[in-house]
Amino acid sequence: MANLDPDRLLDRRRLKRGVSIWRALAIAALVAVALVAAAPFAFEDGERVARLWITGFIEDDPARDRLIADLRDDDAVRAVVLRIDSAGGTAVGGEALYLSLRSLAEAKPVVAVLGTTATSAAYMAALAADRLLAREASLTGSIGILFQTAEFTALLEEIGVRAEAIRSGPQKAKPTPFERLDDPTRHVMRSVVDDIYDSFLELLMERRSLDRDAALALADGRVFTGGQAVRAGLVDAIGSESEARAWLAEVHGVAETLPVVDVAGERDGLMETIGAALEHVAPARTLALDGLIAVWHPDVSD
Repeated sequence: MANLDPDRLLDRRRLKRGVSIWRALAIAALVAVALVAAAPFAFEDGERVARLWITGFIEDDPARDRLIADLRDDDAVRAVVLRIDSAGGTAVGGEALYLSLRSLAEAKPVVAVLGTTATSAAYMAALAADRLLAREASLTGSIGILFQTAEFTALLEEIGVRAEAIRSGPQKAKPTPFERLDDPTRHVMRSVVDDIYDSFLELLMERRSLDRDAALALADGRVFTGGQAVRAGLVDAIGSESEARAWLAEVHGVAETLPVVDVAGERDGLMETIGAALEHVAPARTLALDGLIAVWHPDVSD
């Protein structure tokens, strides 16, 4: 057996000790991040303004709703700034988020700042705020509801496959990709889309003080730039967070010197925190969802 050089052996031990120290420091840093994310106000004392981020695909989220309720009940939170950057989500997700934010806005001032995109369900959520601000180049609007399906009948016939179904009623489990979309099914789905769309339209009319004709003219699914949205009455003014703080100070007496605290959402632990960070670099999710969606998803296939 070859003899180990004492100097080389000492160097190995120093290297292993150094690696162990760096591993321990990395783990400690990740744990600290997890603790901060899990308790956004744990290290804050005194009055403050909360900054609530609404990003990504909007779904029904009980943890998010509990967080918003906590903001409502926290007397130290004088006001909330919503930072919205989302193309929308499910109709149920937008409705649930709107209701949570309205409950918050009834207790303390809420101002929304629209980012790059705040469309469909994200704009629905923004309607809960007392004031809406956007950048000139923000995209917003896309007011409407979408139901999508696909049909594979021609492909199945070509490869010699026939699908059959036994139903308790003629509309059970329809539409389906395995059958042609018939007029009765199309009528049923149209009535569903129209019903949810009317609810969205009512919110628009109530929150933006529009009559039905004016609301219908704006709620045809189109997107607006921030400047167009201001001129159309969908947004109050062009501005950013500094203008939001100035409005809170002028109208509600919330001093601009109060600290602002980020609220990213509730996280259960280290792995959830790491997962949330990875969501920002992961590919966008496929819109393969059951139910109705309120999302701006432009077709770039042409």
